Amino acid sequence: MIHIKNAHVYAPEDKGICDVVIEAGRIIYVGEKCEISGPFNLEIVDLQEKYLCPGFIDQHVHITGGGGEGGPETSTPEIWLSELTKNGVTTVIGCLGTDGVTRSMARLYGKAKALENEGVSSYIYTGAYQIPLPTLTGSVKSDLIFIDKVVGVGEVAISDHRSSGISPEELARIAGEARVGGMIGGKKGKVHLHVGDGKKGLKIIYDAADYADIPLSQFQPTHLNRNRRLMKESFEFGMRGGYCDYTAGEEVYDEDEVTAAEAVYEALKAGVPMDNLTISSDGNGSLPVFDSQKRLVGLGVGSVSALLKSVQAMFFKYKIPLEIALSTVTKNPSTIHGLKGKGEIKEGWDADLVVLNENLEIESVMAKGRWMVRKGVLEVFGTFEKH
Repeated sequence: MIHIKNAHVYAPEDKGICDVVIEAGRIIYVGEKCEISGPFNLEIVDLQEKYLCPGFIDQHVHITGGGGEGGPETSTPEIWLSELTKNGVTTVIGCLGTDGVTRSMARLYGKAKALENEGVSSYIYTGAYQIPLPTLTGSVKSDLIFIDKVVGVGEVAISDHRSSGISPEELARIAGEARVGGMIGGKKGKVHLHVGDGKKGLKIIYDAADYADIPLSQFQPTHLNRNRRLMKESFEFGMRGGYCDYTAGEEVYDEDEVTAAEAVYEALKAGVPMDNLTISSDGNGSLPVFDSQKRLVGLGVGSVSALLKSVQAMFFKYKIPLEIALSTVTKNPSTIHGLKGKGEIKEGWDADLVVLNENLEIESVMAKGRWMVRKGVLEVFGTFEKH
């Protein structure tokens, strides 16, 4: 049993100074100061009013690597366990991207299982950029019904020269399968969409929703801060019930690009419901740069460390209340994707926790009741990590 004392709990709502008690990987008490005694092992941790928040949920990570647009040597590597935990990520949703051939759904599932066994919680999307979508069982619907870790479809590319030029009718069929598969499988079945910088923007989503009478809440487009035009389009989408995901990071490489923190700030100012806003890292995905002729001229790699940087910028630079900033990486993605026991500090929920100091720097991280990082030091490593 672990007794955390004097924590300033953001659950992500501000709960003030609380004690939190953990047993068998779950939170069993959140409330006023308490005392515990008995014939059992008890670890007492006094946080001295440091922040305690839910573990971060990164809903867009290329856990098996991504990229490959410049040839096999430009494929990015798989993610290590410690890259997640040292950055506060205790739950991850893995996805395929441009390459759904040399990186398969089978490998994606296997990597997710490996990360789960190493100590964090993991889920995956079925599919990739192009259609026909790669799946595990032969269809999106049956993947959602029968495969435990599949929570949705993604990342399917639209408005991008690397997409399949998907039609509204095709997208509607995918969304319909995801919706029914999610209903039968007890999942949300969201369609997570990679949005490129094409001129059509989000139009295909509206067309698909109208074609099949599917609510916009079935869709979650991402990379919506890649330019200001797309960011502004996202505001209407969010206000009409859709979910808006902005790619984390506070460095911009193009004058028209927008940081995630600014995008969330502008979305809130425009009236988008806070519950409809999330950020994700695109961790271990390639960050290709194309010229006006769509030729590859540069390449970078996404990092899950971007999540915390964007949360910090939301709070310190844009003065967004901490509970709202944290919700974009905790409660909101959990609710959108139906991740039971995740994203909040509540009795009966998983003990996924992050300790932050007054500068919102990570001091300790707990996943499923196990300390992964203690006072800035990694305590748990992946199977093949050197330490």
